[in-house]
Amino acid sequence: MEKIQEILKERILILDGAMGTMIQRHKLEEEDFRKGWFEEHDHPLKGNNDLLSLTRPEIIEDIHRQYFEAGADIAETNTFSGTWIAQADYALEKYVYDINYHSAKIAKKVADEFTAKNPSKPRFVAGSIGPTNRTASISPDVNDPGFRGISFDQLVDAYTEQVNALIDGGVDILLVETVFDTLNAKAALFAIDQVFETRNIELPIMVSGTITDQSGRTLTGQTTEAFLISISHMPLLSVGLNCALGASMMRPYLQILNQTCPYYVSAHPNAGLPNAFGKYDETPEMMAVQIKEFLDQGLVNIIGGCCGTTPDHIAAIAKLAAEYKPQHQLAVE
Repeated sequence: MEKIQEILKERILILDGAMGTMIQRHKLEEEDFRKGWFEEHDHPLKGNNDLLSLTRPEIIEDIHRQYFEAGADIAETNTFSGTWIAQADYALEKYVYDINYHSAKIAKKVADEFTAKNPSKPRFVAGSIGPTNRTASISPDVNDPGFRGISFDQLVDAYTEQVNALIDGGVDILLVETVFDTLNAKAALFAIDQVFETRNIELPIMVSGTITDQSGRTLTGQTTEAFLISISHMPLLSVGLNCALGASMMRPYLQILNQTCPYYVSAHPNAGLPNAFGKYDETPEMMAVQIKEFLDQGLVNIIGGCCGTTPDHIAAIAKLAAEYKPQHQLAVE
């Protein structure tokens, strides 16, 4: 299969949309998160979407298929909370390997189907590595600013387990995403580097941060440029932004990345900001108008969607992106 690095020189690649948004359409109940695996588990599991790769794999497979049919080149695995740190909330730490391995296998199976149908448009799987529900840089206790809810070494341990399972499951790319604390991301990158060295392999790495509001900073206070500098010690495929903001509000920070980033640039914004009911109102057409500005300015090499986006959003973005050639090229090949 043609290397993704070579394809990125020729065209803009499409990342898929929101997994959670699509799962919500199924109106799942507690038993859906237990089926065949966790029937006797003594903690509530509803809402732990990563488990569906084990208990309702047909749902996850269908979601991947819908995104590929919409034109996605890259599917993200259903593993956003796939660390023992996040799964500890459900007392499921010992199932982390299974969650990541089976999630990767499901996505890879569908990707291979689509590649076989059209070898000129190979499909890739990105192992989704979320930020965990802890931050290594900020105290969760306002009365004890020196306290940390997680250590760097614990993060490395958690990410190492996740990365090994994703690789065993067959992912093509590792995606460290929704980074709100760069120290967490650095732990993930350190774990990835160690795993690569131990296994004597190397996969492309994408990193995507999240700007939490219109100040243009991550939750821990870094500007976009500072975030980029903090992770530039690694040989990355791409650096980008996702979540928190809709496309229009993300554009100024993508412009900064475009001007300063020695890697390819990615973006997968939300379908606008959530309304009073937590829903996302931007239609595929509305979002495409904003994405067109990214493309007109040559800001991105990889474009997709985050919260609130669906296969219809991805189809609109893919149709638009097909009309453009990538303008942002690597500073050093």
